[in-house]
Amino acid sequence: MGNNRSQTREVRPASKQGRSQLMTGGLASAALTILVVAIVFGIIVGGDSGESGSSEWAPDFDFSLFQGESELGARHLNIHQLGGRPVVLNFWAGLCPPCRAEMPDLQAFHDDFKQDVILVGIDLGQFMGLGTKRDAEKLLDELNISYPAGFTDDRGVIRDYRVLSIPTTVFIRPDGTIFETWAGTLNESALVDNVREMQSAQ
Repeated sequence: MGNNRSQTREVRPASKQGRSQLMTGGLASAALTILVVAIVFGIIVGGDSGESGSSEWAPDFDFSLFQGESELGARHLNIHQLGGRPVVLNFWAGLCPPCRAEMPDLQAFHDDFKQDVILVGIDLGQFMGLGTKRDAEKLLDELNISYPAGFTDDRGVIRDYRVLSIPTTVFIRPDGTIFETWAGTLNESALVDNVREMQSAQ
């Protein structure tokens, strides 16, 4: 039988450069984790409005509908084709808990104001790590949501509309300018108040 020899390996202390790289990598990882958590859950409780009274033009982008073609007239559209009436543009995702929470209020708002206001939901889940198009359609079906909702393949929408959290809702005047951007969940009362304020300011 051969002799079993235990081998010892000399452990050398990490160099200053190595320790610095480890620390930098750890900090970067922690920062990324915090950012993802903030995007998904940062504004679950209550919303915060911003840029009220803005006169910035709503950036145009193409989108396709999961549902609502009969209301909007086509399956493939762009935002500028929705002009003529106020638009409530809701960015959401299929695996976003606060999006799920606010959808019944969006539906109630749509049922009451669909003759005067266009409500359209745009799924951004594929860009935010919050679900696929299939997840989005499943959520619409599960909650019996019927207002126009679809998706875009344009990742630039996140930058152009400054979508820092999901959900985010943008109120657009009939002339195509942004009245207000609301980050976080909305209830029916807040939707009505914002639309009425937008209409009275015209």
